[in-house]
Parts: sequence; C-alpha cells; structure tokens
Amino acid sequence: MGKSGKKHQKQKQPRRVFYGSEEETETSIASSSQAAADEEEHEAAEEETDERIQSTESPSKYLLYQQSVQSPKGDISYLQKFFLMYVGGRSPLHLQEDFCGTALLSTEWLRSDPRRTAVGVDLELEALTWCMENNVNKIGADCSSRIFLFHGNVLDPLEARSVKYKPQDLIRKISLNDNEDCSETVVLESTVQVGLGGSTDEELVKKDCSLPARDIVCAFNYSCCCLHSRADLVLYFKHVLDTLSRRGGIFVMDVYGGISSEHELRLQRRFPNFTYVWEQAEFDIIHRMTRISLHFHLRKQQRKLRHAFSYNWRLWSLPEIKDCMVEAGFQSVHFWIRRMPDTEEIRKTEGFGVGRDVKYEEVSSFQQQDAWNAYIVGVAN
Repeated sequence: MGKSGKKHQKQKQPRRVFYGSEEETETSIASSSQAAADEEEHEAAEEETDERIQSTESPSKYLLYQQSVQSPKGDISYLQKFFLMYVGGRSPLHLQEDFCGTALLSTEWLRSDPRRTAVGVDLELEALTWCMENNVNKIGADCSSRIFLFHGNVLDPLEARSVKYKPQDLIRKISLNDNEDCSETVVLESTVQVGLGGSTDEELVKKDCSLPARDIVCAFNYSCCCLHSRADLVLYFKHVLDTLSRRGGIFVMDVYGGISSEHELRLQRRFPNFTYVWEQAEFDIIHRMTRISLHFHLRKQQRKLRHAFSYNWRLWSLPEIKDCMVEAGFQSVHFWIRRMPDTEEIRKTEGFGVGRDVKYEEVSSFQQQDAWNAYIVGVAN
C-alpha cells in the first residue's frame, strides 16, 4: 500500500482495486447452519464498520479500502471450490495470504473451522499493525491464536520477521492439528500478546517457525503486478511451491485486463458515506507499465483522501503468467475468467450492484472484452 515507483523490495504492496470486488458465490462447503451463523456475524461486523465510518472524523484509509473493495467471503468460496476440484481428498485447512496488507481474508478464513490456520506476509508494517489492532482483535482469542503475521518480502520469505502485539510478549505453545486424516501435531512458538500496537520480533523469523504446510497460497488484489521482471515472478512462484503441502495444494492469484486496462481511465463507486475512485494513468505498451491511484471522498467530513494508495504495476498477460508458473514447477495451470461491465457504462456506480450476477467460468480461450477479471490457479500435486 502507499507510495510506489521504487523497486519491489521497498515498495508498498497493493490491495484489490476497482475491477475485483467479488460477489458472494454458491460454492461454500459449510453447512447451512454454520453459513447462517457466519452471515449473521458478518452482517454485525459490517454494521459496526458502517458506524465507525459515520462516527469517526477521519476514518482510516485501510478501513475505507476494506469497506469499498474487498469481499473475502467471495474469494474464500472460490478458494475452497478450486482446492476440491484440483486436489480433493480433504478439506483445505491451512492458508497463506501473500501481500496480505490488513489480512482481512486471513481473519475471515479462520472463522468457519477451529482447525484452520492462516499465515500472512506483507512488506508494510503499518498495514500489519492496523490489522492486529482492528481485525485480529475482533475475531476472538481462539481465532487470533491461529493467525501468524510476518513482515517481509515475498521474494525472500524465510527472512520475514514475526509481527507481534506489544507491550507484552506472552510466548505460548500452540498445537495445530493438520487435519482429521493426519494425526501429526505441529508446534509453533506464537507471539500472541494482550496489548495493542504492532512491532517486529527481532529474533523470530519465518524460517525458524514450524508452520504447517499450506493447502492454499493466494496473492490477490493484483499483487503480482508489483513484480516487474519475469525473473522475480518465477522466483516468487518457486517460493510458493516450497510452501505448499506435498499432499497437494493450489496457488491462486488474480489479474485484470481488457481494452480499458491499456489507456487512461477514471471510475468511481458511491457508498453511503463516501465515494471510492479508481484512477488509471497512461499505459506503456513496451513495458506494459501503468500507474494506479485510489482516492476516497468523504462526504460527511467534506474531505478528500487523494492518492490514499498508489501503485506502479506491470500488467502481466495470461500467457506470461502461465509460462512462469510452468517454469517454476506447477503441474497444471487453470484460468477462471468473468467479463466485467464495460467501463463506459460504470464510470459512476452505486455500491457493488454492477456485474454481481456474472460468475467466473473456467476457460481455455476467451475473446477480448472491454474489461475482464481472472483467477489463475496453479496446481501442485
């Protein structure tokens, strides 16, 4: 998040932007009673967030981003579906969210099954700190004991440092049962504390942690676009493969494209208390580079948060991504695409109403459109 125009090692990481707000899907494997309970809890959280936006003079840019852009339940439904389709044989329990930012997806992942764990990695300590104070603190002690956040570079993940609460460091052992079919117990030194405010643990790095092998690794919000070279993209995919379970796992990333993605563009979406604006600068067809800025206009406060998040992205093509995944060692690569509404039709929209009925479909070919969004699924068996 934040300023860009630097090398990846120093660049703030992106979150999902205008094209990628996912609708709820029908692929959830949770029971109906569990789903109903989850929905009630989710609605209560949304009401609390609305109240915070209304009552706070200057709401956090992270809160505004989560409220306007992200839809973790939709993403999780697709993650579960992809895992069962391409791996199967067990339920996915262990998730890693790379470029996690405020780790909203990770915290949502933990809610539906007490066996689930989540690992988040991000280069921005401020976002991770905000996550612990505003997301992790809201999911209860059981869930918060099963999430592990690391501050570092996804291109050098083993050196990422554990993020902890302060002022207290209450180190405790946590036993993580891998799943029903595996009795092996994984023990992790977890830095779970009582106080608020984030910091990095100068001693504990990711390579020293005994974490369960991940069933799913994801990199959403077009995060891989901040990797500008093919060598870096292949290297990242190799690190992902090293993280996935030897019993089979998947990596899922997203990307956007279409005719509208390659020229200047400004779109906005109105919400009850603010307007979210996506601004896309000119597009360099030689290097496939563009600059994206996200702005928030707060109506009640009569204030504008311009350039709340700005990114320099390389817009990777689908064939480039597939070639890099295959070179890194993935056994198969699958494309799930949905056509997005023409940008001329949605320059000004209300909430999430536009395009919600269009589902992702697996495709082997796809004709160019004004705008589209895609999940790319790499399978390791």
